[in-house]
Amino acid sequence: MNGHCCLDPFAIEPNFSEALSEVRTYHLVSMLESCLYKAKHTKLQCSKVLVPKELTSRVAQDVLELSLTEPCGLRGCIMNVNLESENKCIKLDTLVYDSSVVPTFELTLVLMQDSPRWNNFRDFLTTKTCFPLLFRSVLKLSPKFLLVKRKLYSSIVGTVTEDC
Repeated sequence: MNGHCCLDPFAIEPNFSEALSEVRTYHLVSMLESCLYKAKHTKLQCSKVLVPKELTSRVAQDVLELSLTEPCGLRGCIMNVNLESENKCIKLDTLVYDSSVVPTFELTLVLMQDSPRWNNFRDFLTTKTCFPLLFRSVLKLSPKFLLVKRKLYSSIVGTVTEDC
């Protein structure tokens, strides 16, 4: 050898699957945040959506985990995003991770509006302060969510429910 080290390009990133998982998580988080941003103006008619820290990351991690046993993995995922607010469910959007792949499983994500304590505080601010319009149109999400999985390729209907 002439003293030069031959580097394996794949040895640079020894945890390739971990890096790939981080990229997928980031992509899912971006998709969810974009969905909430669009819904804020269209379906929710509010000026702000307050999202608890790490909520979208936790949802993304659970979605990745549920995709591990699927034939196409995350690429076969279609996800319906809903919001449960004041005892009604509002469909916000349907997200498709990879539109070039026929979906093999469907997830239904139900985000929830935060507890009535926030509503009472918000009502107090809208009636007792000089900022009524600012707080009237603020929606605060709960850190809890529901994720339901349904397989689309099996003759046996399989549903997995994860309440987080």
